Amino acid sequence: MAKNTAAFVDDIAERLLKGDRRALARAITLVESIRPDHRDMAQALLSRCLPHTGNSVRIGISGTPGVGKSTFIETFGKLLTAEGHKVAVLPIDPSSRRSGGSILGDKTRMEELVRDPNAFIRPSPSGGSLGGVARRTREAMLLTEAAGFDVVLVETVGVGQSETTVAEMSDVFLLLLAPGGGDELQGIKRGVMELADIVVINKADGDLKPAASRAAGEYKGALGLMRPKSKHWKPKVLMVSSLNKIGIDKLWETIGQYREAREAEGELVEQRREQAVSWMWSELGDSLMSRFRAHEGVSARLQTMEEDVRSARIAPAAAAEELLKVFLGK
Repeated sequence: MAKNTAAFVDDIAERLLKGDRRALARAITLVESIRPDHRDMAQALLSRCLPHTGNSVRIGISGTPGVGKSTFIETFGKLLTAEGHKVAVLPIDPSSRRSGGSILGDKTRMEELVRDPNAFIRPSPSGGSLGGVARRTREAMLLTEAAGFDVVLVETVGVGQSETTVAEMSDVFLLLLAPGGGDELQGIKRGVMELADIVVINKADGDLKPAASRAAGEYKGALGLMRPKSKHWKPKVLMVSSLNKIGIDKLWETIGQYREAREAEGELVEQRREQAVSWMWSELGDSLMSRFRAHEGVSARLQTMEEDVRSARIAPAAAAEELLKVFLGK
């Protein structure tokens, strides 16, 4: 790394570790870049910050559209900052495939929280690539921890494989649902329910409170039929009203109980270790695929090979094998 570049990384790292929000924003911009020189700088920066990470509560949040995630996160975040916590919110923001623009306007959806000096909100636009956004969100999480944020909320819109991705980078996974049950319960994918450590029924107030109670009963029954992820924690179902700030403190208390139960048996430490190894393999896969596509010989044959596969002139496995031989120089 050039001397000037090393000095730049040292300066950003030093200011970030002191809690400088501007340095944190610049650091996240750096890790979001796909330029090779920026990636090298980002890795050097992350190496500097790594010893100062791992001290936060990592909370993944997913939920069906319209469930009120933004209001929930704002209310939850304000409760935490009022108790003296520093909260980072990292929404996984699915960018429009057509325009490249972000679909979610996270900072405009959380007007109070974004003005809180103890909160930091930074969406990660995916550009249609979940693998890419997972990498950037993980790295942003480490940077926010190094900057002193002790609670990190990672939000997903609840579509596709994003729930699994978020669950694999968090300590506790919250599934946020609206009152309903019945037909709605049938619409919740079993795989998503199995990921949940705590199911949160939002909007449990006013005329919706009886429906929320019924839904809570049905979700408890459904969870009882599933094998829990942990031997020491059975998923809970809680009712909250983000709008009226009801039950939010109970949720934070339950998250504390979850962490105590799993930390006592060493499960949480082991989970983070396994997540780190999984992250390594994910990075390896992304890097290999990027180099594979950029290979001169592969890129020269790729379009023709894809057409041959489409036209059934060659089997997909045989085409892949041929391209691998080109890549490996065999």
